[in-house]
Parts: sequence; C-alpha cells; structure tokens
Amino acid sequence: MDGKTMKCKRWLFLGLLTLFVPVVRAAEIDTLMVESPSMNKKVEVVVIVPEIAKGAEASACPVVYLLHGYSGNAFSWLTIKPDLPRIADEKGLILVCPDGQNSWYWDSPKNPDYCYETFISSELLRYIDTHYRTITDRKGRAITGLSMGGHGALYNALRHKDRFGAAGSTSGGVDIRPFPLNWEMSNQLGAYEANRKLWDEHTVVNQLDGLSNGDLALIIDCGVDDFFLKVNKDLETLLLSKKIDHDFILRPGAHNAAYWANSIDYQLLFFEKFFKINPKTK
Repeated sequence: MDGKTMKCKRWLFLGLLTLFVPVVRAAEIDTLMVESPSMNKKVEVVVIVPEIAKGAEASACPVVYLLHGYSGNAFSWLTIKPDLPRIADEKGLILVCPDGQNSWYWDSPKNPDYCYETFISSELLRYIDTHYRTITDRKGRAITGLSMGGHGALYNALRHKDRFGAAGSTSGGVDIRPFPLNWEMSNQLGAYEANRKLWDEHTVVNQLDGLSNGDLALIIDCGVDDFFLKVNKDLETLLLSKKIDHDFILRPGAHNAAYWANSIDYQLLFFEKFFKINPKTK
C-alpha cells in the first residue's frame, strides 16, 4: 500500500471518528448587576446558562433560583457546588443565584433598603425572563436555598404561588422565632419581644394557611445533626396535618457545605422531575 493511499485512509478514519465523538457542552456563567427599582440599587446575580439555552436555535428552559445562606453572596452556590455548570447542561436548567445579603429575603417592614421579596419574586423574575430563553410560566420555575436561603425560598414561593410551581429548602431556618438574637434578623424585623406580630408574620411556618394540596411541589431536607432540625420537623408535622403532599428527607449531616453539596443533587433531581411532568410553554 503506497503512502498516498494510507494518508487517504487515515483521513477517512479520522473523519468517521468525529461522527461518534460527543459534542462537549459548555454552560456559560454570567455575572450581572440587576437593577432593583424597589431598593434603588443594583444587585449582583450569577446566572448559569446551559448550552441548549444559548444561540439562535436556543430552547426555552426551566429556571431554578438558588438562594444562599447568611453571610453568603451570589457566588456561594458555585463555591459549594463547582460542577453546577455541568449539572445545568445535563438537565437543561437555567440556574439563577442572586446576592440576598443578610436580608432573609423579606421586604423589611423596618428598613426600606431591604426589599428582597420584591426583588426575588418580581424584579429578578422579570429580568431573567426578558434576557434569557426561559419557560415563562410557574410550571417552569422553581426556587430553593440553604439555611437563610431555605427560609427565603419557601417564604417567597408560599407568598407567590402564581410565580413558582416548585420550592425547596435544605437546612432551612423555616421558623425564625426560636432564634431572636441570631443572624441580624432583628435588623429587619425589630427586637423580638417588642415586635412579635412582625416575627409571626415573617416566618415560613405561618405562611401555610393559604396553601392547598397541589399548589406547590415541595421538597424539604435537613441533616440530623443540624441546629435547624427541630423547626424542620415541626414544619413537616404541619404539612402532614394539612394533608399537603411533599418530600421530606432527613439524612446524616450537619449545617455545612459538605451537606449542601450533596443535598442540592436531590433537590435538582426533584425539580427536574417536576418540570418533566409539566408541559413546556414559551
């Protein structure tokens, strides 16, 4: 066999080989400053965009909002779970991580500079749906978070069921009242003893009265060594008493990044299943 024939066969082999090599997908990580008219400032937001949602042939994708915990920021979830871009590509999800400062994701009745409920559930949703190829329906939108973010995710979802179809919490501070001196909550609500009504109105467990079974797909998990274990068990008891379907998971672990890096896999799987049983709308 001469050299010319061998070269032709080599190129033919390489050409055929490329047909069977999978295309490597690459999610983009956008770092944005999103305007918040309610707070008269810009808020940092990290958006992880899967390959399928980019370009001229982009498909509309469901969105999961990921809220960080106390002392965290917009990059906290990427630090805890560096392979979130791979997961976004694998599942076809847009992941949105806003900086909630230490707000507990309320509209503070004491501090007009902290309107994070309005930002998360209105201003940010509108921005993401305007600038990305999203499914602009509650059936294509979920929210979850860790610790303070777990509280914030459930608080916002329960109060805005018309905007979120699914919600979760991992290690969430789902009842704030047993912790009146912690995590700067009194900066937003005032001292507990003098403002008990406000604390009652701004805790997750008191947002269930307007919830009917089927309104939200819910997943709640907590580590058995977590200091929020009791309030999560109390929330589970309330949900059961109201006959609200939900997933409730207790697993080994404490209130730390190792637990959240594991638990977010289960949360995102739960949301992926929720999105798949609901039709896509544009």
